[in-house]
Amino acid sequence: MRATVALLGFLLVALMLPASPAAADDIVPATHEEMGRAFDDFAVQLHALGERFRRHFTLGDTGPERPLVTYMLDHRTDLALTPIQVQELERIRSDFQKEAIKLDADQRVAEMDVASLLRADPVDTGRVEAKIRESERLKADFRVGRVRAIERAKAQLTPEQRAKLATMLGEPPAARPRAGSPPAPQRF
Repeated sequence: MRATVALLGFLLVALMLPASPAAADDIVPATHEEMGRAFDDFAVQLHALGERFRRHFTLGDTGPERPLVTYMLDHRTDLALTPIQVQELERIRSDFQKEAIKLDADQRVAEMDVASLLRADPVDTGRVEAKIRESERLKADFRVGRVRAIERAKAQLTPEQRAKLATMLGEPPAARPRAGSPPAPQRF
């Protein structure tokens, strides 16, 4: 965490320093509006960077969208996965990761476009709205893709492996099926 803060501080200082020394008559004072836009752009980029770091390094994902496929692969011995199951789970994870990279890049481009559109005077609110909606659609596509990947992965497990996974994840006993009763809906 300290390294990240130090890196961000270094980047901020580096962005504020001129690329080459300028003569006194070459210096043009920046207006408050220009500085405001520059800091707004920087804040947007910093926020996006923080979101990517958070998504990448957060261990405590909870709920139905946690990285369950990786968890299954990490616990392949405990779940008694067959080599075919492992191969299929790795393919599912790889396919999702490829799609996630594309969606993340597209979303970052859309956010950069929003920042660029907001610099115009006057702001074309119709174009800004379209770009914001595109960015949010890409976020939704990512989440839906993750849920689909999890469901494809769960379909690879036997009922016994699913029960074992539920136990390993600490699912409450009420969520686990009882002998002779229909299975309850799965949250994972």
